[in-house]
Amino acid sequence: MRALTLGLSLLLIAVPGRAPAADAQNGETLAKRWCTGCHVVSDEQRKGSDMAPSFAAIASQPNFNEERLAFFLLEPHPKMANMALSRNDTKDLAAYIGQQKRR
Repeated sequence: MRALTLGLSLLLIAVPGRAPAADAQNGETLAKRWCTGCHVVSDEQRKGSDMAPSFAAIASQPNFNEERLAFFLLEPHPKMANMALSRNDTKDLAAYIGQQKRR
């Protein structure tokens, strides 16, 4: 019985599956902690920096892609604070930004 359970467990691990969905709610928490100094991250926020686009503007770009944005957020860039986000955090933040698309 143990061998069967072990075998099934290994099979489940070895079968490529879909990655867990991003958590936009966690992305919102991260955005409010790290991004509000420069970006307008939600409708409730009225002011950010003139140098940084709002999350709505980022999400409304015709070439917006959550996966590319998450990858971009893994690498610090000169005007952005070094947040040292995990891969899951960047996916969550990108999902939240994606929800801010102007309608």
